[in-house]
Amino acid sequence: MSIRSGCKNPTVPFASLSTLAVTLFMASAPAAVADEKLYIFTENYPPYNASTTGQGFAHNEEDITGICTDMVKAMMANVDYEYIMKMRAWSRAYDWVQGRENHALFCTARTDEREDQFQWVGPLAPIKWTLFAAPDSNITISSLAEAKQYQIAGYKGDVMSDYLVSEGFNVTMSVAGDQNPRRLALGQADLWVTDGLVGPLVAEEEHDITGLKPVLVFRETPMYLAVSNQTDPAIVEDLQRGLDKAKADGDIEAIVKRYRP
Repeated sequence: MSIRSGCKNPTVPFASLSTLAVTLFMASAPAAVADEKLYIFTENYPPYNASTTGQGFAHNEEDITGICTDMVKAMMANVDYEYIMKMRAWSRAYDWVQGRENHALFCTARTDEREDQFQWVGPLAPIKWTLFAAPDSNITISSLAEAKQYQIAGYKGDVMSDYLVSEGFNVTMSVAGDQNPRRLALGQADLWVTDGLVGPLVAEEEHDITGLKPVLVFRETPMYLAVSNQTDPAIVEDLQRGLDKAKADGDIEAIVKRYRP
C-alpha cells in the first residue's frame, strides 16, 4: 500500500505530506548554532577594558571600550551570533561565567592553573606582570624573590595577585584594583602588582597620582576570551575563526595602533 492511498484524506498530495514532515522535524530539532545568544562579561581594567560612563560597571556594549573590548567586538562582527556584553567586578564575573552555557569572560590571562577551567579564544593582547612602587619610594629589587619582604597590594581574582599568594608573598587583597595606587601613596602597601599599562593609567585617572615606579616586570601572559566549558565547542570554533579573520583583515593591528601611546 502506498503512502498516498493509505492516508485518511486521499486528497492531500504527497508533496504536502513531505513538507509537513520536514516542518515537524524542524520544530523538534535543536536550534541552530547561529541562533544561540552569548553572554560576554568583562571588568573595568583600562586601557584593555573601560567604561565610557566613568562607572566601574556597564550594562551594554555601547558603554564599554578598550583594547580587548574592541578586539572582541571585531571578532563578533565576523560571526552570526547575538550577544550581550556587560561589565562587572572581576571576581563576580569570573565566578558567574563558570558553569553557565554560552557565557564568556575577557580579557582573561591563560595560565596552566586555569587551562581546564575554560575553553579559549585568542590570543588577544598580552599583559606584563609588574610590581610598582610609589613615586617617592626608594625600593629597588632585581628579582621576584626580593619582593617577599614587602607588603604587596593586589585584588581578589586577579591572576597576578593569586600567583603571588600561592608563592607565599604577603599580598593584601581588595575587591577591585583601582584603590591600590592610593594604598601606595598612603604607605599602606610597599608595592602594587598589576599590568604595566594599567598601573600608571589607573593611578592618574582615579587618584591623580603620576610617576609610579615600575620596580620589576616578572612575567608576560597572553590574554584570551575565556568561554565556559558548558558551551558548545562548535561555538568556540566559530569565535576563533571570527578572531582569526579580524587578524587577517588587519582589524586587530589597527586596534593596537589606535591605543598605542
